[in-house]
Amino acid sequence: MNDDPILIVDDDPEHLFMLKTVLGDWGHVPETAKNGREAVKLGALKKYSLILMDVRMGDMDGLTALAKIKAEGANVKTPVIIMTAYSRVSDAVMALKTGAMDYLTKPLDLDVVRHTVNRALERKKTREEKPLELQAGRLGGFLVGESPAFRKVMELVELVAPTEATVLITGESGVGKEMVARLVQSQSSRKNAPFITINCAAIPENLLEAELFGHEKGAFTGAERRREGRLKAGEGGTVFLDEIAETSPALQAKLLRALQEGEIQPVGSDSVEKVDTRFIAATNRDLVKEVEAGRFREDLYWRLNVVAIYVPALRERPQDLAPLANFFIQEYARKNRKDVKGLTAGATAAIMNYCWPGNIRELQNAMERAVILTRGDRVSEKDMPLNLAPSFQPTVDIPLNLEELEKLAVEKALNRAEGNKTLAAAKLGVTRKTLAAKLKKFGLDDKDL
Repeated sequence: MNDDPILIVDDDPEHLFMLKTVLGDWGHVPETAKNGREAVKLGALKKYSLILMDVRMGDMDGLTALAKIKAEGANVKTPVIIMTAYSRVSDAVMALKTGAMDYLTKPLDLDVVRHTVNRALERKKTREEKPLELQAGRLGGFLVGESPAFRKVMELVELVAPTEATVLITGESGVGKEMVARLVQSQSSRKNAPFITINCAAIPENLLEAELFGHEKGAFTGAERRREGRLKAGEGGTVFLDEIAETSPALQAKLLRALQEGEIQPVGSDSVEKVDTRFIAATNRDLVKEVEAGRFREDLYWRLNVVAIYVPALRERPQDLAPLANFFIQEYARKNRKDVKGLTAGATAAIMNYCWPGNIRELQNAMERAVILTRGDRVSEKDMPLNLAPSFQPTVDIPLNLEELEKLAVEKALNRAEGNKTLAAAKLGVTRKTLAAKLKKFGLDDKDL
């Protein structure tokens, strides 16, 4: 018997009664609400293990109720499954973006309902036992951070991972798009199945089709035997199509069929094969512009872009620079058997003042080099690559008094951080509490800088 309560929301009394009876027979404790407004009131008073929400209701539609429940109250993190008689992609997309974990289409298939409910409850239990942040840390430093931009990525991953929705990950080179894809897969029901990575830019165009879909013996010169494609190898799992914008229009048409129909046709074959894979795609290009230029199929774009996750560049998440750098330092100190504990204040300032065009991949490389070269227990600015080393050439006289010099450094850090005290503290290599004490000491705590 499962003692966790499940809230069912539907304005159809017969459907509501049927679901309550079925869920009760399955060992759950179902409660009911006859419209969206009643669901919002109940959600504010009581925490549920799961909510089943109809979309089309007269008093308040399910998506509005879902948004209100997710905005406040005890059920902010409660999984919600949307039910709709309209099996349109737009309803599913809006539900997922609003915060639903999954959706069901009416008339309901009770086997599918049972599977979806059990998966949602299992996912909730896993999330409580192993937070997403812990799993992200295991996947590497690309997924370390607390900035608002980074938190938004993590929130989207948490929402979309348990579903079967196709995901499009965008962002500059080196921001960690593949790591985000792996995190989505690790939190999904396909987590124990294969994760197949295909770099569309790294495989010659004339070979990419055979690589994806497989080929028959004799299909082309060199095809001495039949070979299974990468999509088939990912059966039951997740296929990550990196640099999807590099594919040709002809190949895009075949990918569209694989996504829409779950069918592939090996090169040289007259028959089609069914394939069950979840697709995640990534690109560093603006696909909207690629569509406008005629280089990317619009129908494939919309099929891929069910849920979009933008991974910000390092310059968009400066609060994460020091934590990321320290993560890599600890990793490479362990691998190289060195006792390196972190960064000096000067090294922190150098990191904060650099723009990182290569993003996290460049930061990772710089920290590995610094750990290897440092002679002390902390990485200093002298251990950094030359492009990070500060070239400080003052145009004004520097005070020789240490207290005045310290005050000048605090003022400069605050100015560069545009008044953001957390960022200023990171630039100085001190804690926010230490910075607050210095601001008070120098009479800068109320100063408009």
